Amino acid sequence: DWEQRQEEDTLLIERMLLLVRNVLHVPADPTEEQGVDGDASLHDRVLWALHLSGLDDLLKFLASCPAEQQWALHVLEIISLMFRDQSPEELAALGQGQAAAEHREDTRELAALRQRELAERRGRALQRPSR
Repeated sequence: DWEQRQEEDTLLIERMLLLVRNVLHVPADPTEEQGVDGDASLHDRVLWALHLSGLDDLLKFLASCPAEQQWALHVLEIISLMFRDQSPEELAALGQGQAAAEHREDTRELAALRQRELAERRGRALQRPSR
């Protein structure tokens, strides 16, 4: 129960957040990461492991829950370090590209559904007996 969290639990959570922050803070070693261009960097692999463990969802919870405001700066640092190798321009363009692609796909699906609905209406109208 979070309301009855003991001091020991609070310290454990803080230490875990600091550990994640420190792991993400380790700088990239260019000599270690000289692989094929498509290979994921060590930082990317750590991020993937954090995602698989569900830590990203926990961070979202801690960031959005008013009762957990004491962790806000730790969460902010971790999120900042998660995006440290990304340029804001690339992230914004990626989001816009995905949104535009999703919009085109949704429009295509909507048009196909509309055509199907019109065909069904025509079929029903032809099946009605005339008086």
